[in-house]
Amino acid sequence: MVETEKIKYVYLLGIGGIGMSALARYFSFAGKRVAGYDKTPSPLTDELIAEGIPVHFNEDLTLSPKLEEREDTLVIFTPAVPEHFGELKWLRANVFTIAKRSEVLGSLSRNKSCIAVAGTHGKTSVTTMTSYLLRESHVDCIAFMGGLSRNYGTNLLLPSNDSRVMVAEADEFDRSFLRLFPQMAVITWMDPDHLDIYGTADQLVEAFATFTGQINEGGVLLYRKGVAIDHNWNKKIRYFTYSVSEEADFKAENITVTEGAYHFDLNTPFGTISGITLHYPGLMNVENLTAAMALALLNGVTKEEILASVPNYKGVERRFDIRYKSATTVYIDDYGHHPRELEATILSVRHLYPGRKITGIFQPHLFTRTRDFVDGFAESLDLLDEALVMEIYPAREEPIPGVDAGMILERMKLKSKKRCSASDFTAILDDYQLDILLTLGAGDIDRLVNPIVKYLKEKNND
Repeated sequence: MVETEKIKYVYLLGIGGIGMSALARYFSFAGKRVAGYDKTPSPLTDELIAEGIPVHFNEDLTLSPKLEEREDTLVIFTPAVPEHFGELKWLRANVFTIAKRSEVLGSLSRNKSCIAVAGTHGKTSVTTMTSYLLRESHVDCIAFMGGLSRNYGTNLLLPSNDSRVMVAEADEFDRSFLRLFPQMAVITWMDPDHLDIYGTADQLVEAFATFTGQINEGGVLLYRKGVAIDHNWNKKIRYFTYSVSEEADFKAENITVTEGAYHFDLNTPFGTISGITLHYPGLMNVENLTAAMALALLNGVTKEEILASVPNYKGVERRFDIRYKSATTVYIDDYGHHPRELEATILSVRHLYPGRKITGIFQPHLFTRTRDFVDGFAESLDLLDEALVMEIYPAREEPIPGVDAGMILERMKLKSKKRCSASDFTAILDDYQLDILLTLGAGDIDRLVNPIVKYLKEKNND
């Protein structure tokens, strides 16, 4: 376990990542001296610098912790930082205390009543919704979120009272979630993903089984009805299910849509909560909210507090994020980067805007994921009316021969499909009569969002 109490200086390699920046903010609040490195500037690094946390963007050993500070320094790094990176090699060679983000998060959770949100899709939305419901109730929480909450403008929540409840996004990538030993957990989905790490879908399921086994005795696992959970994974906890379509312990029922808002009732083991209104769009978000409300109720949030807070929930940046809306055009940005996520987002748009034409711009994320799920990507994108597919965002990977955007396009049945790059998107959009526009992906497609908003405003004379 990483000891953080006696540390005076925290240095983060990859500080601009969503999870890393939350830790940076936490340790800054705790009175530690915090600084870090990231490859490129971003709105998040701009915010950290404005908050008084120094960030540099070039490999510079003079900006690393000094040797005389070694005993008082904790270095945190993300797996996105390559092993050959100069600063990381120097810090290791000089025997600094170095830990992965997941190890530090696990250490911080040990003396808390931890709620860990796991699953191959929907983690960030459920984490943020759960944190919001707890924060707006008498329970409160500390929360490390994997996205920027639109209600609070941050990815870190600190409790206003003496709450011991901690909400943490439990990421299966690199087996990070196995550092957590929660009191309660949720598994949203367990679809094959990160096969570059796990090798096979069975090994991924085995990791989720291990994670379930780490829930504390007397604790709770909540899971989406239909996910293949074996109750033998941990016989010392209680199991609950949630759903919007099947019979479950927590089920959203009587769902209707009026002017973009969802109205429904929640059937629970403790009775029915009637007349819930969610203004945040997407049928998938009704399902995510069902999980969050279940966790909130199991942690003592009252029916009245839920009814009062849900209508004011504003969502998460890049999760079904409506960035522009006019009489003729709606633009939605979403982080979806797995075939199941693309399907859920596109079908939610169909449900919310029936009969309208949907144009999607998708940026595949990782060569391995594209290779492993190319047929699924093609099937999901065929749900669009028009599709633009960008080149693959490599992230931590080297190119794989023969794996590119063309693989997806070749397998698509959709007639209106096109390959594109970030440099020519405005010229391409000029060729389309845009009704509903989606941008989809987990790479750097988010850098197109503001230019697209500007383009749409100019085109529509807003």
